[in-house]
Amino acid sequence: MRRFGPGAAVVLATGVDVGGLLAVRAATGWPVVVADAIALLVAAPVSYGLHRRADRGADPFVRWVRDPRRFAQVAVVAGLVDLAVLQVLVVAVGDPSLPDLFGLKVIALAVAALVRVVGHRRILLRTIRADQAEPATRPAAVGDRRLSVVLPSYRQPEGLGEAVTRVREVLVPVIGADELEVIVVDDGSGDDTAARAEAAGADRVVVHPENRGKGAAVRSGAALARGRTITFTDADLAYDPAHLLVLLDRIEAGWDVAVGSRRHTDAVTLVRARRLREVGGRFINLLTQAVLLGHYRDTQCGLKGFRSDVAPLVLGQGLIDGFAFDIELFHLVERNGLSLTEVPVQVANAAPSSVHALRDGVRLVRDLFRIRRNAAAGRYRSDGAVAEPGASGPRSVG
Repeated sequence: MRRFGPGAAVVLATGVDVGGLLAVRAATGWPVVVADAIALLVAAPVSYGLHRRADRGADPFVRWVRDPRRFAQVAVVAGLVDLAVLQVLVVAVGDPSLPDLFGLKVIALAVAALVRVVGHRRILLRTIRADQAEPATRPAAVGDRRLSVVLPSYRQPEGLGEAVTRVREVLVPVIGADELEVIVVDDGSGDDTAARAEAAGADRVVVHPENRGKGAAVRSGAALARGRTITFTDADLAYDPAHLLVLLDRIEAGWDVAVGSRRHTDAVTLVRARRLREVGGRFINLLTQAVLLGHYRDTQCGLKGFRSDVAPLVLGQGLIDGFAFDIELFHLVERNGLSLTEVPVQVANAAPSSVHALRDGVRLVRDLFRIRRNAAAGRYRSDGAVAEPGASGPRSVG
């Protein structure tokens, strides 16, 4: 049996509103504004009760329903807009018949719905900002190492060994060899990527039998990480490994999640990306507003860090393997009420991109809608368990 969802709540509450207006008008002949006010007074508590029943608990997009006071505030404003718009339309039309009144009410409902969406989003945005604004005050994270660095790689044999060496050269003098763990995930390259990573001194090398995507690669590496702080960065080192130390500092200062941002006011770009890629990145950030509530400068930066005890909540619950993987991370941060800080990054963009703008753009948009569907359907767990690798399973060779 399918679970009662928010969509059903909207349809039923709207039916009560419209049906109530037509029924009162037909039975009493009272002025439209009076009949509409009665219908709204009946529909509002019905809507609240239905949405409470449909609440999945953790989905940040429906958290507004848990606050009766704020729900009532938005309902009153939207109701007044509904009344005003309908009254203006009735005056313009004259004395409408019931079918005409139905059409006018639909128009008023559409305007009022826009008011509700804006009002609820403002409430949710304030909630998200409050969750993310300050470092957490929880006990120190646990782990055998101070820092784990996950390097997801796909067909990068020439530069991977150099990347592992470079990460160690930058980080070991600061945190010590015994406190650093470098994990390379070969995402089904089918070449000597894994062998070169081992030869370069990676602590752990994970091999996917087939290419599954960056999200799957990062999750496989993070599931094996032993660091109190778990980070990942692109294997082409588009960002200076020294930025990993900044992420480490922020996490150890109490933040649950620290993310790099190329759009930060303090960010520096050493080599600019192609204009088309920059425009595409900004377009992606606009599209993410359909999925995310917070206003993030840069969701796609391949440099992120997590406390070891919150990584299972964010990385372990992920279901998206492609480019929308990073956006899903932000959704899961919002979903779990975690604190988040953005860190300016120095961008090199030296390596050529393997991204196909049209093909991968279509996939990303598809995955954005998958995230919303997953959230609305309650597919993201709330038990904090780390997700197991896929059926084919990664093979650890390190």
